Amino acid sequence: MESVREIEQWPVDNAATAVVTAAGDVLGTHGDTTKVYRLASVTKPLTAYAALIAIEEGVVELDTPAGPEGSTIRHLLAHTSGLAFNEHKAMAEPGNRRLYSNAGFEQLADALTEHSGIPFADYQAEALFQPLGMKATRLTGSPASGAESTVDDLVAFAAELQAPKLIAAETVREATSVVFPGLSGVLPGFGHQKPNDWGLGFEIRDHKSPHWTGSSSSPRTFGHFGQSGTFLWVDPDAGAACVALTDRAFGPWAAEVWPPYTDAVLAELGKLTP
Repeated sequence: MESVREIEQWPVDNAATAVVTAAGDVLGTHGDTTKVYRLASVTKPLTAYAALIAIEEGVVELDTPAGPEGSTIRHLLAHTSGLAFNEHKAMAEPGNRRLYSNAGFEQLADALTEHSGIPFADYQAEALFQPLGMKATRLTGSPASGAESTVDDLVAFAAELQAPKLIAAETVREATSVVFPGLSGVLPGFGHQKPNDWGLGFEIRDHKSPHWTGSSSSPRTFGHFGQSGTFLWVDPDAGAACVALTDRAFGPWAAEVWPPYTDAVLAELGKLTP
């Protein structure tokens, strides 16, 4: 793919990217795909997927109480527990508002540790990273933002999201469909969105504007971006996913170059499809 070369124009010191299909075929890469980058909030989908595995293994259920009073695993995954952004204090009743919360994902990991009896980082490594061969991926800090990884490893994860082998396909469909529909809220870096739709640990594009994906991204597109200048999206309608990692903190530069890059990738994918 020629479109992946667009990252050469990004105002960053280092960047790498890849496009992978639902069949697991890597259509294009650019940059050093073995270089380890900080993921920031792209950590959250990895944490969420470990939680989904735990749910299927019977460690917890979506309705297991976790977080502040009245909150459940489902609320924590969907950013509706009412917890503040970084502080472990409730700002709203569970289910009433979409409050993006790092604290919520930390309490999610704490709940999984409590119910499994295994430190969350160990559980995640054994249940997710090792089976997918994600040898360079580590959770070295907060389960909300403390992972590091490579494009190659995230390609394996993006392929899993499109054709799951570790959990049931219907579980992934539920996780990437809107949970608690109709709730508005702030999408960090892109302002207030009405509605601000999320699944279980995955942001859902729908018709948000402005947004970090492209204008041609389908409403079913899901994924996450991180404040370390990283993103991963899956567009089911395009039958492909894209990963991009950089070493420059998110800012106006990213909001300017990411959407046209996504549109270029999708345009080229359209030409490649018979």
